Amino acid sequence: MRRELLPFAVVLLAVVTACGSPPPPPPAAPSLPPAAEPAQSPPTAAAPAGTVVRVGDLPEGIVADPVTHLVAVGVRNPDRLAVLDAATGRTTASVPLPGHLRHLQLAAPGGPVLVPDENSNRLLSIDLPSGRVTGEIPTGSSPHDATRAANGRVFAANENGRSVAVVEGGKLVHTFTDVTQPAGLAAVGNLVGLVDVRQNDLSVYDAATLTRVARLPAGGGPTHVVADRRGHFAVIDTRGGAVLTYDPAAPAHALGRLDLPGTPYGVAYDANRDRLWVTLTARNQLVGIDLSGAEPRVVATFPTVRQPNTVAVDPATGVRYVTGTVEGSVEIIPA
Repeated sequence: MRRELLPFAVVLLAVVTACGSPPPPPPAAPSLPPAAEPAQSPPTAAAPAGTVVRVGDLPEGIVADPVTHLVAVGVRNPDRLAVLDAATGRTTASVPLPGHLRHLQLAAPGGPVLVPDENSNRLLSIDLPSGRVTGEIPTGSSPHDATRAANGRVFAANENGRSVAVVEGGKLVHTFTDVTQPAGLAAVGNLVGLVDVRQNDLSVYDAATLTRVARLPAGGGPTHVVADRRGHFAVIDTRGGAVLTYDPAAPAHALGRLDLPGTPYGVAYDANRDRLWVTLTARNQLVGIDLSGAEPRVVATFPTVRQPNTVAVDPATGVRYVTGTVEGSVEIIPA
């Protein structure tokens, strides 16, 4: 009897077990690393090069205009755009802002200044030299950086909105949602490079067709990107301690790598001298990188103010401007 019932019991047990225990969940997808950040800079070990001027609390985001010879820098408490005389550092205008910013670009030489205002979720356009706000467009959550393509379309990276907004003629015309945490932007003609600081890659968008045409790995923790006069992109790999170069022309591809210890972060490009300027936040230094040869090479190093998160260069004069976020200052380094 037991021999006849045993198979039935085994089957019944198997059925009960199968019904009472759901299948194990699929393995979790690997989490993305957090965005790379500048190093917390130590106290300065050397006197900053050049002249240091006070501009206001927590300066970050700076751009130098070769036409008006003005420098715009974002400061806080209260949030505003300070406009400086490029030669003396004297504040010539103070423009109230609805929130704070971290990066600035020019729409074109002479302005306006593109101001991604992170708190108001808007992209502002500010005229030079007047300081008047001439445009204000909602783009998405926490716009981090903005750049203008050759056809006039402006791309804004909404860092917390997981999107890239495209603005034309004062209106939002398109939104890309194929990103995770978009940050730095730069344009080569109608090709726009975007660094995603969570996916650690560089996307290339065509501003004419509003399509993504390439997506390339960009090191261990990229943050910012600039374009050079050859139509190439230079990406700052902050976590990886390097500058990475790319050719965005189809087929887009990586060109090379220059190791740059010291937690590189802020970047600006001088097209007249073909020189990249990068801040090393772990060392309170600014390094100049010559891009004219077969391989990029470091040709200059300057001590900076503490916490040099952003840098600008006036291509007309070669003068460099570095924000000292801890000290509330801008360092002016003559050419």
